[in-house]
Amino acid sequence: MMRDFDLVVIGAGPAGISGAITAANEGLSVLLLDEQPRAGGQIYRNVERTNQSRSEILGSDYTKGLGLVQSLNRADIEHIHGANVWQIENQNTVYYSVNGTASVCRAKCILLATGAIERPMPVPGWTLPGVMTAGAAQILLKQSGIVCENAVIAGSGPLLYLVAAQMVRAGTPPLALLETQTKTDFLASMRYVTGALRGASYLVKGLSLLAEIRKARVPRYVGVTDIAIDGHDKVEGISFNDGRKKHTIPCGTALLHHGVVPNTQAARSVGVKHQWNDQQHCFVPEVDLWGHTASDGIYVAGDGAGIGGANVAALTGELAALDIARTLGALSESERDKKAAPITQKRNRELAARPFIDRAYPPYANALAPEDSTIICRCEEVTAGDIRQYAKLGCIGPNQTKAFGRSGMGPCQGRYCGLAVTEILAAENQISPDQTGYYRIRPPIKPVTLGELVGLELTEEKESAE
Repeated sequence: MMRDFDLVVIGAGPAGISGAITAANEGLSVLLLDEQPRAGGQIYRNVERTNQSRSEILGSDYTKGLGLVQSLNRADIEHIHGANVWQIENQNTVYYSVNGTASVCRAKCILLATGAIERPMPVPGWTLPGVMTAGAAQILLKQSGIVCENAVIAGSGPLLYLVAAQMVRAGTPPLALLETQTKTDFLASMRYVTGALRGASYLVKGLSLLAEIRKARVPRYVGVTDIAIDGHDKVEGISFNDGRKKHTIPCGTALLHHGVVPNTQAARSVGVKHQWNDQQHCFVPEVDLWGHTASDGIYVAGDGAGIGGANVAALTGELAALDIARTLGALSESERDKKAAPITQKRNRELAARPFIDRAYPPYANALAPEDSTIICRCEEVTAGDIRQYAKLGCIGPNQTKAFGRSGMGPCQGRYCGLAVTEILAAENQISPDQTGYYRIRPPIKPVTLGELVGLELTEEKESAE
């Protein structure tokens, strides 16, 4: 049966939860769809079921999400777990499946709170068994209490410090921490130091994590280059250059990370315009201060609209919901602005340190321009050299690479190779990433079976007959 709601929220991380709660507080009917079995998103994954010892390992930034997740337990919000949204049609109709059964609903407004994904770090050997992202290591810890052993962490960004510190607390410290940012990056970031001081809590947190890592005597190498994962059938070590000489550290697990980027698949599927962010080396959707896009009734909040972190995500979810309430007549413009003012101030304060962080911890340059032999599209085993050869043959955009060599046509639908393909083509063709573009995303944006489609059609036919 087709059901109607004032607002459908897609994603139950900080932005989605906050948006749903704020909208419900203003009297809107809300449906919250999330593909995970429990609310919280990646940052607060499984927080309701985490025991005391695991909470101590993961830290207070994780456990504070418990209150947010628990606040979702209310009768005026319908929350469907395990819901895979696979199509958004006409900017108001959402198709999703739960346990093999497809359903459809209609919304006056849609809030996309799909969060971020880790930027893949294609280096030689990154497809070997035993290579994971740092975020995947966190998922294991949050979901199952499993800590990676015999591991080296490599890449750039504050998440490296958090994961390393959590491993230290768990009694299984990493063998080493390899950081790709340089002294030049740090010096360049000082132009944003005023904003960093406004967001001093983030600096204090980072220094505290580094203190834990130093106390555990985890070796740190900064400004490393030429990272390569060694091994044949599995990870056997990691090689790198620290600016003085080449090193090889034997290990059984390599945890890679050099930033997170907005998950834009759903937004792109409904025609939301995106633009290239030079600092973060990724595409971000074009939204106004309320998260509203040029597509009528479509809003984007949280890291899916630009990386800001969990606190910012929650605040942007609230702001989007307030504007949705104004759009639907539940609030006047003056009422919206009055409620939004303190939220906006908090968001601006939280974002103050972001330019400093982004400049101090840029993505790993060698992974943005990988060696020819490095695989870019894991699904179809397309290398960086293949992409460069396509450019020489006249390929100017990612969509054309599908015809040249199937990159972006695998199960991930380009989620993990898309940005790399764009950057490689842009460099080879000497044009901007905006001119190069991205894959054209079409439904279904998540896997759906023929049985689910047939079942949905039969249900619609039955309802029409009745």
